[in-house]
Amino acid sequence: MKVAFTSDNIAGASDSVWQAMMEASQGDAMPYGNDDTTAEVTTMLSALFECDVDVFLVSTGTAANVLSISAMTPPWGSVLCHSESHLLNDESTAPEFYTGGARFVGIGGADAKIDPVMLKKMVNQKVGDVHSCQPSAVSISQVTEVGSVYSLEELRAITHVSKEAGLLVHMDGARFANALLSLDCTPAQMTWKAGVDIVSFGATKNGTMAAEAIVVFNKTLSKELGFRRKRGGHLHSKMRLLSSQMKAYLTDDLWRKNAAHANAMMALLQDGLATISSVKINTPAQANMLFCTLPEGMAEYLLAAGFAFYGGRWEKGVVRLVTSFRTPQEGVEAFIDCARQFEAGTDQG
Repeated sequence: MKVAFTSDNIAGASDSVWQAMMEASQGDAMPYGNDDTTAEVTTMLSALFECDVDVFLVSTGTAANVLSISAMTPPWGSVLCHSESHLLNDESTAPEFYTGGARFVGIGGADAKIDPVMLKKMVNQKVGDVHSCQPSAVSISQVTEVGSVYSLEELRAITHVSKEAGLLVHMDGARFANALLSLDCTPAQMTWKAGVDIVSFGATKNGTMAAEAIVVFNKTLSKELGFRRKRGGHLHSKMRLLSSQMKAYLTDDLWRKNAAHANAMMALLQDGLATISSVKINTPAQANMLFCTLPEGMAEYLLAAGFAFYGGRWEKGVVRLVTSFRTPQEGVEAFIDCARQFEAGTDQG
């Protein structure tokens, strides 16, 4: 069986999500989020996060991230994030556009996690200097861009430095569920209890068609965010078709089940590749993404066999493998077997 490991966004939507959308499309409902389903989603997310939250549904992860941050920083501000973060490298100029020109500043740290010592140096840099952009917010990715996951202690260390400097904290939770299951904690523990002000609660990579939730804990951000969502073109008139997806995603722990499968398939894949001496695990996968270095010729061999993944974007031999809620176990095992076949053939040669 040949499968793709390019990303978790290659998987379609869960059946119950499609069914919910079809049911929601029957009859009429008030527009722009004034429907009953959207209200239900807010109630469900408040229960999930164990606090009263404001929720702004959008259809893309980019919108969730940049709209969140646009409400956290003035145009002359700076947003501190990891140098390998999605915001800094993979959102084109959407962050600058939506924030009106705020600067995004990369900070180092192992495994794509912000180093709190480095952060502390940056949060007070040139504060009050009219010639310099002013530190305004911090953004963290959970899961990170290399497949690692911030521990609760690491999250608290980042938010502590941020709060001491008066900076707001955003979490890019494109793979929120995968990170949460890796830590075996509650959504509250990984967000507001750790000092996070706002989270982009991702769902599209884990079972919805196109639905993300901006979940706001610090409600001083909500009023402005509402206007910014409208101004940015993301206040959907038929909001019930987004909220029906999110409702189905949250019902019967679908979001947890989907993420659990993706994480389990990655664990199986990583364990299998670890037994192949010529394969180097670069950063151990803690959720559903793995970067590893393959020996010369193996990537081409696997691609020719019909598997798909990203490579050629980083150092020589480095590839990225991502599993999804629909990744079949047979496909993972076939990939590992194919890699072993290559190594056996190389050894014989």
